[in-house]
Amino acid sequence: MKKIQHIITILCLLLFLPCCDNDGGESKIDKQNGALPNIQKLNNTDTFINLSALENGKDINLSFSVDLAIGEISSMNIVAFYTKLNGTTTKATLATNIVSFPTTVTLKPNDIYNAFSNINSPEDLAPGDKLTVSADITLKNGTLLKIINDDGTNNFSSNIATSDLYKVIQTYNVSCPSDLEGIYSSITSGESTDPDVKPNVSPVSNYSYTVEIKALGGGDYSITDAFGGLYILWYKDIYDLTTNKRGTFSDICNTLSGKFEDPFGSDVIITGTVNPDGTLSMHWESGYGDYGDAVYTKK
Repeated sequence: MKKIQHIITILCLLLFLPCCDNDGGESKIDKQNGALPNIQKLNNTDTFINLSALENGKDINLSFSVDLAIGEISSMNIVAFYTKLNGTTTKATLATNIVSFPTTVTLKPNDIYNAFSNINSPEDLAPGDKLTVSADITLKNGTLLKIINDDGTNNFSSNIATSDLYKVIQTYNVSCPSDLEGIYSSITSGESTDPDVKPNVSPVSNYSYTVEIKALGGGDYSITDAFGGLYILWYKDIYDLTTNKRGTFSDICNTLSGKFEDPFGSDVIITGTVNPDGTLSMHWESGYGDYGDAVYTKK
């Protein structure tokens, strides 16, 4: 159960995993002869697609560097995927046969419109859409490695996705300007489904905690404890859980959403809103059915 999954962390970082870790691709890349790009958004450039700016005739500047993080390759194509809110994904090639690294790619509105046949003006963009840039890599033996499959699913493991050494993709959300960074007091009510949790702490109402929300860019945020202290309250004595669990979420024009893994290996889904008074309302629920409803007030 949770106790077993809590200790499963495998060091498979240097090349594409030989372990059983599938994040969407039907097959994994052979990591013994693999390669990885390192794609980084450039400082002082846009971190999201500012829909408000485009609708008012203003310019945007999406610039990122592309380097080779690991491996020996023949060439690299820079590719992009435009994903609509309904899940429809379209692939485009931004640059071909890159052999010199690092290189810089800059996207203006017309570059996006020219790359995607279904995106021709700001009217074709909508909050919640996203543009993801990545790479198709040709190895020296002619093998083609796709970091993202043509249907938009990831062809890499969670270890690679969370690496601090490199980023194999960058995502630009279609959104409005967002400024949620700060220290918040949280009030959370929720319930655990674990039968070993003491009844005096679950269900719980109006549990007070303090969290910090940090901006990651482009309307994406991290939060120092996505559970508002409830997981420590519930699982400290049972599973020796004593540290906060950092979570992530996105603000898309005042609609909050997110997905991350809890300490026991299940996916946690966040939904919520930015309220007119500046408070944040969030609901989270784990794959085990644990849930919480929280209100965050900036200090």
